[in-house]
Amino acid sequence: MKKMMIMGVAVSAALSTATYAQDLTVGVSWSNFQEERWKTDEAAIKAALDAAGAEYVSSDAQSSSAKQLSDVESLIAQGVDALIILAQDSAAIGPAVQAAADEGIPVVGYDRLIEDPRAFYLTFDNVEVGRMQARAVFEALPEGNYVMIKGSPTDPNADFLRGGQQEVLQEAIDAGKINIVAEAYTDGWLPANAQRNMEQILTANDNNVDAVVASNDGTAGGVVAALTAQGMEGIPVSGQDGDHAALNRVAKGTQTVSVWKDARDLGKAAAEIAVSLAGGTEMADVVDAQEWTSPGGTKMIARFLTPVPVTADNLSAVVDAGWIEKDALCQGVSGGPAPCN
Repeated sequence: MKKMMIMGVAVSAALSTATYAQDLTVGVSWSNFQEERWKTDEAAIKAALDAAGAEYVSSDAQSSSAKQLSDVESLIAQGVDALIILAQDSAAIGPAVQAAADEGIPVVGYDRLIEDPRAFYLTFDNVEVGRMQARAVFEALPEGNYVMIKGSPTDPNADFLRGGQQEVLQEAIDAGKINIVAEAYTDGWLPANAQRNMEQILTANDNNVDAVVASNDGTAGGVVAALTAQGMEGIPVSGQDGDHAALNRVAKGTQTVSVWKDARDLGKAAAEIAVSLAGGTEMADVVDAQEWTSPGGTKMIARFLTPVPVTADNLSAVVDAGWIEKDALCQGVSGGPAPCN
């Protein structure tokens, strides 16, 4: 990239990374910034870039894969030195990675897999997230009729999660203790779509549903709304992300678990990796990076962070970590689990 070539001539190797970063701009392409959790991620990315002296610019694809391609083109035209991309559609994002590669711009595939070896893959261990979701629901109800509410069909994470869930439940399924009566993908991970799917499943099964493994907190919210309309709130429901509304549902007893992926850690890591790659660090030399082969057989460099399942038994952890205020966690709760007791 021209900007980096000029900098390479002007800046001596003796300068620190922080000094070098003062001349860097990192562009972030969000898939759909309306989701609650991405605002937390953005704040963490901005803070880490500010600390490094780098500039932040961003765009919001508004759930459109076509818009995301044009967004990335615009970010490249603005002269960014690195890109962080939360892909709306992992297959459709390919031309954006190619455009970045053509300009020598490193790409961090953020939270969702971009199956291209030129993109550094940064995420939480999503197979383990799926296992944690299923374990929590299974511990709450080890037999009965289960529904699997999956994520978006265009997001590989949906299948990673589903695979982890199946690992945990398979033995009970084989023993006839658990019967999966229905499962459905949720277009765009949208709560309204999850609610509609759950309503249709309840109708088709005459409400004969005992537990729901939902793949994130947004879909869990849609599921709980559908269950509440039928007077079925309180049956085991899983989620992930540590959304404030979901943690409040855990306190109220309408959601069993939210697998907490601290977006502050993910955002900070993404910013640091982007700056490091823009500064010339090879992907394999990034701190805590590892070689990883995708389900499609693509060999990549990745870093996986560790999630934490939050249930009624450890709700205080998210307050102690400053993730959520006690008043927000315990709103509408009396005599609930600690710290809402």
